[in-house]
Amino acid sequence: MPYAGDLDPAATYRVLADDPDAVLVDVRTRAEWNYVGLPDLTGLGKQVLRVEWLTFPDGAVNPRFVDELAAAGVAQDAPVLFLCRSGQRSIAAAEAATAAGYGKAYNVAQGFEGGLDQTGHRGASSGWKAAGLPWRQS
Repeated sequence: MPYAGDLDPAATYRVLADDPDAVLVDVRTRAEWNYVGLPDLTGLGKQVLRVEWLTFPDGAVNPRFVDELAAAGVAQDAPVLFLCRSGQRSIAAAEAATAAGYGKAYNVAQGFEGGLDQTGHRGASSGWKAAGLPWRQS
């Protein structure tokens, strides 16, 4: 595995609660942040860092991804937990961060909304929202 590993949403929240240096990076698009919602870490005294992995609307890989992590002050030795919709884009983000020297880059398996349920919808059967973790919508 070319990154530190996969964590389910509940384990991710525990790492964020237990480690003051741990950072949650939401790699979804601006549209997803605005219309679907975001994890809410205010109860932990933290904010979600938003850095697109794929840019909206063209879907191209963000060429400044690693630069944006560094500019936001993410330390290379801190646990960095990458979250997307279902846990796929965040794998690529964790791999890119690892290649750039972030030694504790994790993928949040299941992502924010998880996979599709029997009715073809996300957010009810797996993922951050389905785990009952705090989130908000603008």
